[in-house]
Formats: sequence, C-alpha cells, structure tokens
Amino acid sequence: MKELRDTIGAERRRVEGLFAVDRSWELAEWRRYYLDHPVTGRLARRLIWCVVDRKGATVTGIPTATGTVRTLDGEAPLPTTGTASLWHPVTSATDQVGARRSWLLDHAVRQPFKQAFREVYLLTPAEQETGTYSNRFAAHVLHYQQAYALFKQRGWVANYLGPYDGGYHGQARHEFPDAGLTAVFEHVQADAEAGRGGVELCGTDRVWLFRTADRARQAVPLERVPPVVFSEAMRDVDLFVGVSSIALDPNWADRGDDPHYDYWLHASFGPLNATAEVRHDVLARLLPKMTIADRVELGDRYLCIVPANAGRTRHVILPFDGDEVLSVILSKALLLVADDKITDPTILRQLKPRA
Repeated sequence: MKELRDTIGAERRRVEGLFAVDRSWELAEWRRYYLDHPVTGRLARRLIWCVVDRKGATVTGIPTATGTVRTLDGEAPLPTTGTASLWHPVTSATDQVGARRSWLLDHAVRQPFKQAFREVYLLTPAEQETGTYSNRFAAHVLHYQQAYALFKQRGWVANYLGPYDGGYHGQARHEFPDAGLTAVFEHVQADAEAGRGGVELCGTDRVWLFRTADRARQAVPLERVPPVVFSEAMRDVDLFVGVSSIALDPNWADRGDDPHYDYWLHASFGPLNATAEVRHDVLARLLPKMTIADRVELGDRYLCIVPANAGRTRHVILPFDGDEVLSVILSKALLLVADDKITDPTILRQLKPRA
C-alpha cells in the first residue's frame, strides 16, 4: 500500500507538471496512457481536457470511462480520432474559468490538484515597464531552509547559501524544456551573519527568464514568454514566498527589536496573495451551499485559532486536493458557528466586540 501511495503521488506530480508544457496526445495514445490507465486514470478522469477532433471541433470537459465528456452544458461524445491536451485556466476568459469552478462545486468533483482553481499570473503594467524581469515577489523575508526544501520539491535547482565565496547570492532555476526557457528566482542571504547552523533567512529578489541554450543567459523580454510558462513560473515563486515567509509566524513580533518587524507587519496584514484569493473564491462559492450558510460571512478580521486536530472537514467536498490551509479555514468556520460552545479563554478574548 505504501508503494502504491508513493506511485500515485509521483504520478500526480508528473501530471501536474504537464501544465507548463505545450503537449497533446493522439486520442488512442491518450486513452491508453491516461484515461484507461489503472493508476493515471484515477487522476485523468478528474481533470479538464481539451479534445479536438480531426475536423477541428473542440470539446472541453472531464472525460468519463463510458466514452463521453462532461461539459458545462451536459455531456458530449468523445471523438474516436483527434488529440487531447490539458486545459489551463490562463487560456480562458475569466467568466469561463468562473463557470468551471462553479461546475466542480455543483457536481462535487474533487480534482487531484488545482486546475480550475489554479492561480493565474498575467503580466502586470509594472512588469511590462521593467521589460525583462519581475519584482512582484521581491523584498520578502523567507525561512531559507524551508524555501530551499521547496525549491527541490518543485524541481528548481539552486546553489546553497552559506559563508563561502559566492554564497551570499542565490539563483534558483527551473527549466521549461518545451518552451526552451529557464526561469530564475534570485534571492540573497538576509542574516546579519550566517551562524554555524547555516543561513536562517533569505531575502527575495527579481524573477526573469532566459533561453536555455543561451550561454550568455540574456534575459528574455517577458512579453515574449508564453503565458502558461510565465504563469507556472510565477506560481512556484509565489508558493516559495507564501509558504516560507516569516509573515506566517504569528509570534515573530515577540522577538523584540527585530530588523524585519516592519516587513512582518506589512506582509501579515497586507493584501491577499494569489493563493489566498483562490481560497477566498472557493469559500465564496462553497459557503452558500453548506448548512451553516445563514450563519457565516466572509470578513477581514484576524483570529489566531490553532487547530486541535485534522480531519474535521472531511464531510465537506473541496474542489481540489492538497490545500490543508483551506481545510483549516473551514474547520475554524465550523467552530465559530457554534461559538456558544467555545470554552477556550484565548479564543473567547478574541471574539469580544470591537470597541
């Protein structure tokens, strides 16, 4: 069973990696290696695919084992010949993405990873102005060891920061072979001095891309980067920042006179990042369908509630796997709707009306 779980986990990561490639399969090959495969089929039949027949007609939806495709309007027959490719939300209009998100919740479909609810990163006016690099995720302070572990987990290669020549400046790189591009995420040591235990903190810098075959590594204008490649590269960097930032530590402010306190304060209570915006969208669509709908609303008040255990929200159908934070948020919502039963003094103090 452990080997099977490991195999499914590895296949899930491989299939998710296909979002960043421009690849399609002949339907016969796709059926054999994806739809009808005993392992991969468990993933493929919960994902949205674009199927194009020989005449160029396209049907987009979730395939079934009975030879149909579940679309927004019902079901359509799966062509006998043609090609299939993974659908990415960056290729669709906002209203179409919203419709697919609602469809997943209405039909209680739980995807193996974020697809319809996948974060999308489009070029901003600031990035169009800088031209060849993005500062969207610059000036953050991260727990370096955690960030470095995430680099490896997401397939990024990076030099290791430390007290040696060149060890102050880091570059994490990730190749997109189909596009012939490599993304670079620059970061620097943020500790005043690296102790024997290694670098504790790193500061983030710019993100840019170069053509993998270019030995000079000249930055490519961002407007020439395929939208899917740009979005997937920025999504990974957002993950590194969102998971490793010191802003996630509620006790950081208790460290006394800390040079990163201003950053912690701004990042902790500043605007939502793309991942948090997706969670907000899920909750806005999901809460009205729950039995607690008449007792909850989305607000902006900070509550520090440490979850006592996992698994409280297993009866709630989430639209994708892999987001434990969203599960924790829902568990807090279920706790707060029964606030008359809360006895923890730490929580009760936070629930007092604002002055």
